[in-house]
Amino acid sequence: MRTLWTAASGMQAQTLNIDVISNNIANVNTTGFKRSRSDFQDLLYQTVREPGTVSSSGNEIPTGIQVGLGTRPVATAKIFDQGDYKHTGGQTDIAIEGDGFFQITQPNGEIAYTRAGAFKINSEGQLVTSDGFLMDPEITIPSDAKSISIETDGTVSVILAGQTEPSEIGTIELAKFSNPAGLKSIGRNLYLQTSASGDAVTGTAGEEGFGTIAQGYLEMSNVNIVEEMVNMIVAQRAYEVNSKAIQTADDMLQMANNLKR
Repeated sequence: MRTLWTAASGMQAQTLNIDVISNNIANVNTTGFKRSRSDFQDLLYQTVREPGTVSSSGNEIPTGIQVGLGTRPVATAKIFDQGDYKHTGGQTDIAIEGDGFFQITQPNGEIAYTRAGAFKINSEGQLVTSDGFLMDPEITIPSDAKSISIETDGTVSVILAGQTEPSEIGTIELAKFSNPAGLKSIGRNLYLQTSASGDAVTGTAGEEGFGTIAQGYLEMSNVNIVEEMVNMIVAQRAYEVNSKAIQTADDMLQMANNLKR
């Protein structure tokens, strides 16, 4: 009976859907997090009668008979909508208003990308992520800096002890992609470039389509908790009704088995 396998595929699909929704909810307070969405497609169809078949009386059948065999997941797409901004006042907390990613150098030398701007200063004065990964290009804050100023174009300046005029020490560059949804998530708020995302295009904040940089702010998760709760209810009910279809198919088989009694 097709129903058993068709409904089972629906239950498996909704299990993945719940997994994705759960990850979204778990990261509702993760800085720079982008929610994911599960995409599904129907499986092959068993064609009992082709549309357009000519009947014995010579009439053309306008519709055929095709029975679907279930569903399967085909993608978990990242949604790069802008998250809300939170004012922190931190001198090394920065957010991107618009398109773009910060560039991060991993310990293996590979460049990763992030929207999380909660940077710290390490023992050598370098701007790093919470995991200690360096920003690219490298920005080093002098040890005698009294204050740090980051302009909307990414220019970083400091006021040194004994000085009143700011000194420019570097510029934060941004990167963007033709298809951000094609980036590979590797955890730690980081993404890697793939052939699907296209090559990274780097540039100056505020120019050529890049977003601007806001100091003292963080971009929060773009997860809408109410929407995720509704999606979870829908997924739960879809899982339940698929299980009911399996129970119904089992009852029908039981009736067939009992015909001889």
